[in-house]
Amino acid sequence: MTSLPPPAPGVNAVPPAPSPRHAKRRAVLLVAVVAAVAWLAGLTGALLGSQVSDWLDSPPTSASDEPINVSDPSGPIEGRLDVGQVIDHIAASVVTISADMDDGQSVGTGVIVSSDGEILTNGHVVNGATEIRVRLAGETEPREARLLAIDPGNDLALLRMSGSGFDAAAFADPDSVRLGDEVVAIGFALGLDGDPSVTLGIVSALDRTIGTDGAFLDGLIQTDAAISSGNSGGPLVNARGEVVGINTAVARDTATSAATNIGFAISAKEALPVIEELRAQSGGDQRSEGYLGVELDDRRDGGQGAVITSVQAGTPAAAAGIETDDLVVAVDGVAIDGATGLVASIRDLEPGDSTAITVVRNGERIDLTVTLTDRPED
Repeated sequence: MTSLPPPAPGVNAVPPAPSPRHAKRRAVLLVAVVAAVAWLAGLTGALLGSQVSDWLDSPPTSASDEPINVSDPSGPIEGRLDVGQVIDHIAASVVTISADMDDGQSVGTGVIVSSDGEILTNGHVVNGATEIRVRLAGETEPREARLLAIDPGNDLALLRMSGSGFDAAAFADPDSVRLGDEVVAIGFALGLDGDPSVTLGIVSALDRTIGTDGAFLDGLIQTDAAISSGNSGGPLVNARGEVVGINTAVARDTATSAATNIGFAISAKEALPVIEELRAQSGGDQRSEGYLGVELDDRRDGGQGAVITSVQAGTPAAAAGIETDDLVVAVDGVAIDGATGLVASIRDLEPGDSTAITVVRNGERIDLTVTLTDRPED
């Protein structure tokens, strides 16, 4: 089951009185010091005023046009991960999120993705929020944030706060992530006071698929770095301090299975295109998901693929010739592991998209082209 989831003693000394020949020089120095203090006070006031203005200003309603920072492809990371060095690099880009809900408060984590205030987090952290606040590293006061857009199916949301000059995180090249890489999960676990929690682990698996709380997620990174409630939306980073994923869920024990150190993060490969989609639909709207029109089940013989258990009349699936008992083994040439994977693949697409679905029927592989539509209203 997955869930989202004492000062040093002073010395009192009286300075000697200046001699007459030094009195004029002392007076000039005193004037200079007073002027410097006044200048510093004015500068401090201006900086503080700017920061307070950022706290009080209403966040922008539109998305940033700043490109997302994605690192260039680089070679394998040599040596062990230095946790302290990684945190020093990424800390300023991690924020705590407090969202007011009708039934209480949601606490999570976010990642600054643009220098002018965009923040990426999990959709389930802010979905349905009446007010959203974020607090930056080193600050004591929260800032108001606005929900620009949300994609519940991919469990991602884009926020924005007012201001500029923020430290935007860098995303790792999606193809650079390898099985066994050391990673650090960062987030405000359990909403504890103070700085975020940091846990160390490895990339345990790639391209996992799960279904949780209405979201069907694919292309996930599995990690044994501890992830707890409040970590949601926080970064999973590599030894260079680059974001490889967004922490989103953890497997829990059930009556029939045990789970230990199995957490999931939405990979950079999946998150980066969603960020651009969220920017395009900024204004609080939800992204429209593709609709196929079938009911599914997993295979029971240990093989991979999703079994079609029924096809609704008048749907894209019916129009494309998909039949009951077909075994779906690929979408656009990408293998499907099970029913959850097929749902996630279709929901990643949008109404009007055409996709190639490969099925096995009576032992024969058949490629069918399906044009997806909007999900019908209940």
